[in-house]
Amino acid sequence: MQELIGKARVLIEALPYISDFRGKTVVVKIGGAAQDDPALRRRFAEDIILLDWVGINVVVVHGGGKQITAMLDKVGIAARFEAGMRVTDDATLEVVEMVLAGSLNGELVRLVNHLGGAAVGITGCDGGLARAVQTRPELGLVGEVTAIDRAVIDRLVPDFIPIIAPLATGDDGRALNVNADVFAARLAQALGAEKLVMLTDIAGVLDADRQLIPSISAAGARGLITQGVIAGGMIPKVENALGALAAGVNKVHIIDGRIEHALLLEIFTQEGVGTQVVADAAPPTITTAP
Repeated sequence: MQELIGKARVLIEALPYISDFRGKTVVVKIGGAAQDDPALRRRFAEDIILLDWVGINVVVVHGGGKQITAMLDKVGIAARFEAGMRVTDDATLEVVEMVLAGSLNGELVRLVNHLGGAAVGITGCDGGLARAVQTRPELGLVGEVTAIDRAVIDRLVPDFIPIIAPLATGDDGRALNVNADVFAARLAQALGAEKLVMLTDIAGVLDADRQLIPSISAAGARGLITQGVIAGGMIPKVENALGALAAGVNKVHIIDGRIEHALLLEIFTQEGVGTQVVADAAPPTITTAP
């Protein structure tokens, strides 16, 4: 009986969050173990279906770096990186498109639909969703998103869950490879999302003692970058979060996708399972009596 009562309390705890977020947009970027591990991938699919069923507009962006590298190995193309970014030549781009727009995207879409959801797979090239330009010639066919046309998303939501591969159209009409974290942040900005949630293979933002920080302001995050506490691969993730906040996204969550149902735990519980990054509080308005 106590176990049943505990389940009821979990549902009651979720009610105010469901009420607050119903009808609002949440952009979720999935990568790492949450995408690679079949059991975690299924739990993720269940999570986004539930979010959709309670009236939250869910938009998913997926990565695929590990799978792209594995496919390059299979076809005998050496994977090359510059400062952690994949160098994408013509041959590599063919594999990137095959993996991102093909096998990975299709697998997620099929899983969501099989479990009772209604998902549609697209890339940033579809419907003119994302345009990009090459800003770093040494990376080859890699783009920085310059514009998002949300029309195709608006046609799909709320009837379908869009699952998007991070490709964009360049000025010459060719596809460009885009970092999935950056793509998700730009999409969240364009959609005026209530939240951007990024599933990673780390607990979240850690302090100098390597302890999880449940919530941090934009100013606090910038301070930790300056101090070197936030370092390495976490810097671009946090900078993307800060950019999304500056563009009007209400909150950004960096969470541990290795935890089952991490997405639901972060959105529908007080404690959460990662770090939420929030905008700095506005200074008080001072008025002077006439």
